[in-house]
Amino acid sequence: MKIALLNDTHFGARNDSPAFLDYFMRFYNEIFFPYLKENNITTLVHLGDVVDRRKFINFKTAHTFREDFMHRLYKEGIDTHIILGNHDTYYKNTNEVNAIKELCTTYDGIKEPWIYDKAVTKNFGGTDICLIPWICDDNYEHSINEIENSNAQIALGHLEIKGFEMNAGHVNMQGLDKSMFRRFEKVISGHFHKKSDDGQVYYLGSQYEITWSDYKCPKGFHILDTETREITRVPNPIRIHKKLIYNDKDNDYVNMDLSHFKDTFVKVFVTNKTNEEMFNNLIDRLHNTIDTHEVNIIEDLNTDITASVKDNVLEQGEDTLTFLGNYVEQIDSDLDKNKLKEVMKDLYTEASERWYYLKRLDGRTFYLLETTLLK
Repeated sequence: MKIALLNDTHFGARNDSPAFLDYFMRFYNEIFFPYLKENNITTLVHLGDVVDRRKFINFKTAHTFREDFMHRLYKEGIDTHIILGNHDTYYKNTNEVNAIKELCTTYDGIKEPWIYDKAVTKNFGGTDICLIPWICDDNYEHSINEIENSNAQIALGHLEIKGFEMNAGHVNMQGLDKSMFRRFEKVISGHFHKKSDDGQVYYLGSQYEITWSDYKCPKGFHILDTETREITRVPNPIRIHKKLIYNDKDNDYVNMDLSHFKDTFVKVFVTNKTNEEMFNNLIDRLHNTIDTHEVNIIEDLNTDITASVKDNVLEQGEDTLTFLGNYVEQIDSDLDKNKLKEVMKDLYTEASERWYYLKRLDGRTFYLLETTLLK
């Protein structure tokens, strides 16, 4: 049996950005649904974080999610199973109130799709698979018991396991120890957006780009063959983040084809600008002719914090969290850098929900204001 795997789809990402919603739907309409139909795959397991924000979603995003994603799965006869992720649940200590149940439960109490808020072992085509949603206070004891006693050799979940990259340059140092899953042949998880594995634990990475930290990372969804245990990635070549290194000493930008920047977020890194007219013409074309979503110009790569992470900025076009993580790695400090990065991650996550937070670390105070200051 072949099972399609999705994870970390984050409907409503980037403050319910219409540009990102359209970009996400291109993936489903041009790659995901056609592949399932062509290969006669009729079972889907979603590994959590279906939506982006725990506390709300706007009506346009909810409509597109229900009509163009969930309803299409139903119309095309896809047997859909959703393992809840931490972004899907309203409270942090329980999975009981969650976006999927609220958006997809019918008035007569029949749930479509199957929703898993507690760990359970299910049989798929003769193969037992342990399904493990986000582990919180409310389901912790039950989850550990299921992990330790399940007769399955494969586990699918939304797990936070120590020692794996969350995104480029940021290794997770908290959560569950890998040894807890030693009885499984394969553990396949969502949660971390960076694709990685150690031969037993497989983090699939996100299907598409969501932030600049996804730039250049391989994207796509996966197919699990329950008979061979093979995990096959179906690539997604559609990109929404692109960069342009501007150097008019070596390049002529007057007649350069810019069509591939259409409907993308562009960062222009200026390394050598001697022709102001050519530069202004290029930026004008990107803004007004090509129909980009956004053009950011980075002209000074040699001041303040930027200088210390210059190479990474050019290579990855980083988002805020990755930028801060790389900066922490390069500062001269006796602080526990992993702990500091975890504090920054927690603060950033809370700020993304437009709350104000204050944290302390080793007697030092760090302030983080609203998310609009970080975008």
